Amino acid sequence: MRFRSFIVGLIFSFAIGGVAFAGGVIKIGFFAPLTGFAAADGTSAKHGAMLAVEKINSNGGIMGKKLKLIVYDDAASSQQAVAIARKLIQENGVTAVVSGSYSTPTRASAPIYQRYKIPLVVAYATHPSITKAGDYVFRIGFLATVEGKAGGYVATKMLKAKRIAVLTMDNDFGRSLSKGFVEEATKNGAKIVANMSFALGEKDMSPFLTKIKALNPDLIYCTGYYSEGALTVKQAKDLGIKAQILGQEGFDSPMFLKIAQSAANGTIITTDLNRDDKRPVAKWFITQYKKEYKMEPDMVGASSFDAVYVLAEAIKKAGSTNAAKIRKALARIKNFNGVTGHIRGFTKTGEVVKPVQIQKVVNDRFTYFGVVDKPSIITPTK
Repeated sequence: MRFRSFIVGLIFSFAIGGVAFAGGVIKIGFFAPLTGFAAADGTSAKHGAMLAVEKINSNGGIMGKKLKLIVYDDAASSQQAVAIARKLIQENGVTAVVSGSYSTPTRASAPIYQRYKIPLVVAYATHPSITKAGDYVFRIGFLATVEGKAGGYVATKMLKAKRIAVLTMDNDFGRSLSKGFVEEATKNGAKIVANMSFALGEKDMSPFLTKIKALNPDLIYCTGYYSEGALTVKQAKDLGIKAQILGQEGFDSPMFLKIAQSAANGTIITTDLNRDDKRPVAKWFITQYKKEYKMEPDMVGASSFDAVYVLAEAIKKAGSTNAAKIRKALARIKNFNGVTGHIRGFTKTGEVVKPVQIQKVVNDRFTYFGVVDKPSIITPTK
């Protein structure tokens, strides 16, 4: 009887979502800011990664094994991200890692994964130096200068702005985005009438916005996360500013809409997720995310989903959990149909090539506004 119970239990332990596994797991490390100021983004990233693992396992896993996501909270801290990297590699023995975190922690820990030759797929951190860690680091989200250039293109070619004010969060994320934006906007003939910076966590944007209002720009380009973005659009409305506000993926969060409320309407952003995408993979993700987590999905969750799925595809193509074979398979990924768009592949430096989605807030929700698919914009040059 005991033997029979043991066999039944063994069969049950390998049956996940109706699929019988041959045994064993493939451990994938994952780190994100689950506490602190960035917890909303970190939670979305975790949700997206978990959804990908659930879908992969329900479809048979990889090589008869299920994926196991090993999750750590880095609290958006470089020190914690570095400690997590060592733990994932030395204690957990992961096959590969996905970063669901911001640029600063990812930038600090990427060299460790490179040193130990553990493939790292970065979901949405944008800083250019991340992939410079080496050939084991790949980025699913946009390089900051690419997204910044796309913003400059949207401002000048799609919105026809001539006089632009730039309001930049003074960190890796903000500075890198604004650099690409200013280069593209000025190349296209726009005049940058102001280029101001503010600290992460700034609560009062009115001094900056008051100065900007006096300059009468056509458009304000703002880098920042959802909190700073929401305060910017709210306080701009309170000051009677009529200029178009153009943001970026940091605004792409249900929290931006919740904090900004009606002031968010009319805001345009460059991002990774088209909520009106008709492709089955995107529609499934949006529907399933809402069903499982009782909230609207955002680009952070979508990017983390794609990061796990692309990594799983590379393991499958490699037919192995050998790190060198997975790295080679990642480099050869072509024409992958991701939630965040058609991923054409990676450059030699591990940067993704895919369209930039443009969303506009209408009736308190993100909606389709356009797409930037111009090769000279979306293809990283470095």
